[in-house]
Amino acid sequence: MDLSKNPDVAGLADTTELHRYAEALLVHLTADGSAPVAPPGLDDVPDYWLAPAVQALVLTMAGEDAMEPLSRAARLDEGRTALFLCLALAVAGHGDRIHASWLGTAFGDLSDDRPVTSGQRAVWLAAARGAYGPVGKIFVLRKLDAVAVPAEDALWLEALVPDDPAIVVPPSLKDFPQLAEIPEIAAPAQAADRLTRLRERCAEITSSRQPVTVSKIVTGSVWPDAEPIAVLRTLIGQGGHEGPLSSLRGHLLQDVQPGAEPHLAALALHVAAPAVKAAAESLLHAAQEPPPEAVTVPVLGHPVILRPEGPDRNSMHAAEHGVVTESVRNRRGNWLGYVLIGIGVVLLGTGFAVHLVAALAGIAVAGWGGFLLWKRRVQEQADLDFVQARLAELNETAEGAVWALHEHARESLKRADAATEDFGELTRLLRRGPRAA
Repeated sequence: MDLSKNPDVAGLADTTELHRYAEALLVHLTADGSAPVAPPGLDDVPDYWLAPAVQALVLTMAGEDAMEPLSRAARLDEGRTALFLCLALAVAGHGDRIHASWLGTAFGDLSDDRPVTSGQRAVWLAAARGAYGPVGKIFVLRKLDAVAVPAEDALWLEALVPDDPAIVVPPSLKDFPQLAEIPEIAAPAQAADRLTRLRERCAEITSSRQPVTVSKIVTGSVWPDAEPIAVLRTLIGQGGHEGPLSSLRGHLLQDVQPGAEPHLAALALHVAAPAVKAAAESLLHAAQEPPPEAVTVPVLGHPVILRPEGPDRNSMHAAEHGVVTESVRNRRGNWLGYVLIGIGVVLLGTGFAVHLVAALAGIAVAGWGGFLLWKRRVQEQADLDFVQARLAELNETAEGAVWALHEHARESLKRADAATEDFGELTRLLRRGPRAA
């Protein structure tokens, strides 16, 4: 049963004055932790748990004996009485005055196959923030410990450190970023990077030393969470608690996400420790994968197989052939130049016998043909120089990539050692767990 739901008070005596005082009481609790003076006849509402519960709360806050009204309220509705007192004392900054049995009654049992009630989540939040001291936090820890988390559950890893699809370019491959995109090279680097981020996130959660914020009396700021106050308003009949209920797994996954409240994150990480460790082991194994013996990469747009001893000759020959084929432009033959030279020679030979103008025309035609042949020769030399430059670039790039792979192999050994250290530190953090105090 969801204790945070407001019970039906139809058929009871007039509860207007009781609800009005309960609303004023809640305002004072959230403002300065005090209780206003109760009007006379406040408990003249028979068969309604709220009247004696309010009286018990006021007496408890004043340090007086509240056994008689507490017994009456518990007989009428033990669950809502315990929940009301636990949350009201937490908001007022007197959570240390609750009885341990109240927590068990108010909280009930958790199960992964049904939603967490608003009341359970409110007590959970208060205990995580230290409102009930170490006893309350240990109580919630024990409740959460009963939840079975599959070790292969990848949802925890995704919640703690969302997967970053960006390619991690190691320093050794900064001049050849295309090598970092090869799956056999990219996967270990990404795994090592994610393992480091996972270790940093767990260190952030477990080393949090933020002070517990419970009330204005202690810290000078109002209660930071809306859930406990919203549940109290529902219990006193001020309004329904809105918002969909979430599953236990849903709350825990939300609590470990980046930016989540650190006290809740510490408890959730404690529950997820087996799954987080299993995920870290998978990342460690992936980060320790050795570099591939051979990789195929595009060099100047042509596939070349790179091995530790150097580029594969067959693939290099094919790449060189491709470079030559695509670099040499298909030019027309140079027959026009030879034809013009032939015509010029004929005109020159006959010009001296016929007319001097014909001889001059022959010289001009032959010169034009010679110019065309010279121009074609210059173009062919330019093509040859371009092809040689491209072939040199092809060989230089391939050799440079091989040396980059050698450096990456040495870097991989260091990365594997760093991943081992990250995993060891992560295991230590998970073993330490959250502090109760």
